Amino acid sequence: MVRRHELTDAAWVRIEPLLPGQPRRGGRWADHRTVINGILWKLATGAPWRDLPERYGNWKTVYERYRRWAADGTFDRLLTHIQVHDDAVGRVDWRVSVDSTIVRAHQHAAGARKRGTGGTNQALGRSRGGLTSKLHLAVDGRGLPLALVVTAGNVNDCAVFDQVMTGIQVPRPGPGRPRTRPDHVIADKAYSSRAIRAHLRNRRIRATIPERADQQAGRRRRGSRGGRPPVFDPAAYRRRNVVERCINRLKQWRGIATRYDCEDGRVPSRAVA
Repeated sequence: MVRRHELTDAAWVRIEPLLPGQPRRGGRWADHRTVINGILWKLATGAPWRDLPERYGNWKTVYERYRRWAADGTFDRLLTHIQVHDDAVGRVDWRVSVDSTIVRAHQHAAGARKRGTGGTNQALGRSRGGLTSKLHLAVDGRGLPLALVVTAGNVNDCAVFDQVMTGIQVPRPGPGRPRTRPDHVIADKAYSSRAIRAHLRNRRIRATIPERADQQAGRRRRGSRGGRPPVFDPAAYRRRNVVERCINRLKQWRGIATRYDCEDGRVPSRAVA
């Protein structure tokens, strides 16, 4: 019986060949499917790792496998495999929407070792809501993720736009460079800047981004020197809701809606004691 949040048989058949094989040395690994179901349960509930139900095996095994796969790119390869397949059959809609969302950080998320200055590797920042992280997301026209960047919660959306766009890389099923250029980018006023509009224009990407009120006033104040207003398509802008729906789906998972763990993957002793 497949429980809620666990892998279906169809999903397991699709991802099983992409998972690491049994190591040559050491004891036999715990079943990958059981481990992944344990990871999904943890993300869905937001519970501490040590509260993982016994049906998923030893909590530390599940945690270490999750940490290892996040570090070695296994999860990234799973997403890329799905993107390549969907693009090959024409299912990727290259009208890309970009947005961000704040994730509140639990006090246990601030327990990682600090490296460099200020512990910036933790992607934590202080804002009105306290310690927060921010997810910057690009989705296709169906609302499925193409790129994701995690920053501190006080980082401006405009500052990360180039990183998000760089993260859009869908390999071809055969030879050739990955596809990196959307047909159309839709974003809200937070992304309204000359630099972003110029970047998209230089790459010949159509943009639908509303102009902020202060920018409109400044352009009118300069008169003929202010230039023409950017072209804005209200009908196209209504399609931006796909990225908001994607964020809403992600935040149905409590482990994503609230951040409990450290950026470097280490579980603070006070979180599991």
